[in-house]
Amino acid sequence: MYFTNNAALLVVSMIHIHGLVSSGGVNATVSEATEKLATSAPLAAAGSFPVYMPGADSFPSLNMLAAFPEDQEISGYCRELLRIFGQRYVALSNCLVVAARPLKVCQNCFSSYGSLKDIYLNISSDEGPSNESCRDSLLRSDRLMLLHVLNTTLDELWTNSACDNCLTKGQVQNLSDDTLYFMSYLNQTLTCFETYQQGNHSELCKNCNNTYKGLNVLYGGMEKNGTMCIDIEDAMNVTRRLWSKSFNCSFPREETIPVIAVSSFMLFLPIIFYLSSFLHSEQKKRKLIHPKRAKSYSSLMNIQDKMS
Repeated sequence: MYFTNNAALLVVSMIHIHGLVSSGGVNATVSEATEKLATSAPLAAAGSFPVYMPGADSFPSLNMLAAFPEDQEISGYCRELLRIFGQRYVALSNCLVVAARPLKVCQNCFSSYGSLKDIYLNISSDEGPSNESCRDSLLRSDRLMLLHVLNTTLDELWTNSACDNCLTKGQVQNLSDDTLYFMSYLNQTLTCFETYQQGNHSELCKNCNNTYKGLNVLYGGMEKNGTMCIDIEDAMNVTRRLWSKSFNCSFPREETIPVIAVSSFMLFLPIIFYLSSFLHSEQKKRKLIHPKRAKSYSSLMNIQDKMS
């Protein structure tokens, strides 16, 4: 298209130059020819190749195209639920981001998550005020189903965090007693670390050993009972890294004692087996030899009796 337009302009230019020369306008300046060309070339090009040139008011407003009249398919009640859902979703997202490090998702965000679930329950309910339901208009009106996808994503995050294990059961949720007790014990351990970390770490390992050991026992019990969430798991992992890597402390674990005992028994088992086999074979030999000696002695006594 660009090459065609240029060719048309070139043809028109040649025609006008030829006209100027043949009409006696040989003395005309180049500027005059250029002015005439500028005024006539667009008209010739437009006549040969029509091009649509939109004006300032050619396109309607994009806002007018994006807004349907009053959004007839969404009622005022559903629109209010949608607004509240957006506010609570933003509040929960902000809480999750702030609680990412150190990880305190369950402790800090359970209230925001509960509020979001309440409003989503109202949206997905079959009946609302005056028997009005927003489930179809807000959750199923399009292929994307945006609200459903957003809610499902947060549900998966909450489930993977196992936050319900750290919360009480019932309508009003709060941190469970086991969670509060673990956090209190964790604070005692970290306080002990802060007290002795400036000096010799050997003092820290000695003075904080009982507290750290008790925290491990408590964590093991919660792990077995299923009362542990991601907050407790992450806090325990950080505490163990501090104890072993940062402070180079260690303590004998109770479960290693049976392992050592069984390993020692298995190590000495072949020695015990061969020793017992050797002693048993020696005793058997003695039992086999003893009757032969007794028989030979009795036969010798019989011969002596006969000779006498």
